[in-house]
Amino acid sequence: MRNILLSTALIGAFAAPAFAQSDCGEVSITEMNWASSAVVTAVGEFLMEQGYGCDVQSVPSSTNPALTSVAETNEPDILTELWVNAAPVYDRLAAEGKVKPLTDVLSDGGVEGFWIPNYLAEEHPELTTMQGILDNPELVGNRFHQCPDGWACKTVSGNLLRAAGVEDAGIEIFQHGSGETMATSIAAAYQDKAPWFGYYWAPTSVLGQYPMTMVDIGPYDAEAHACNGKEDCADPQMSAFPRAKVLTVVTDSFSQEHPDVTDMLSKMQFTNEQMNGVLAWQEENNASADEAAVYFLTTYKDIWGEWLNDDAKEKLAALLQ
Repeated sequence: MRNILLSTALIGAFAAPAFAQSDCGEVSITEMNWASSAVVTAVGEFLMEQGYGCDVQSVPSSTNPALTSVAETNEPDILTELWVNAAPVYDRLAAEGKVKPLTDVLSDGGVEGFWIPNYLAEEHPELTTMQGILDNPELVGNRFHQCPDGWACKTVSGNLLRAAGVEDAGIEIFQHGSGETMATSIAAAYQDKAPWFGYYWAPTSVLGQYPMTMVDIGPYDAEAHACNGKEDCADPQMSAFPRAKVLTVVTDSFSQEHPDVTDMLSKMQFTNEQMNGVLAWQEENNASADEAAVYFLTTYKDIWGEWLNDDAKEKLAALLQ
């Protein structure tokens, strides 16, 4: 079934030389180190190469390192699936004109929070609040699953955990080395119906495959959240995560030099439903990001076809039929 779903023409096109187009040249785009971003990057890379004649280099990164790189070197050209609500430096770079926001690449926004498995919430409803967890740390295994280094959520979550006093309550903060190990820990907990408590986000195949309950950590407070996003927040306070703006941004120089590609990227959006479906397919088929991108491109031709200008549509006409 997987081989039927994957278009041979598209798979070959990922490795094929791009159409020549002298006014595009070399382009760099981030590939953030989580699954949905890798799919977004692969889709964008394919369309830029095959529709606009760009020579695209994907740059492995994550939120804060990518923004630091732009601030210091004006590269990479394109940062996509940038979760800006937990990256205070983004506002400064945007105000200085170093980056230009193009679109909410996740059109529904991103969802972040602290979660426990549904089976744990059903058995112990008191664990659906932070206070309930602090009063019963053994019921969540005395552990909080924290984001990897480089992820903006690590700073916000760390300050929330300090504000809540989780370590004083006897809860160990276990920092994962990658998004993959975080996902694996949830899958392992579900297999054994074991405790699990930690940070996670959507869209992702994980929350689709393993139903989770968001823990109530209090209402959203803009001032508190702004401080929680800073490494040097002196007095962290509890605040729910806001629905995250998840953007594609480009450097100002790129937008001026590549107006056609910039226009396409400004239209490249994915709903959470679309992305959850792609990620679930990827997980079920043990597929790569490129293969998941092929699944999106073959399933949603009517969506991505509208992102293209007439010249790119002509180059990709055979795939749009």
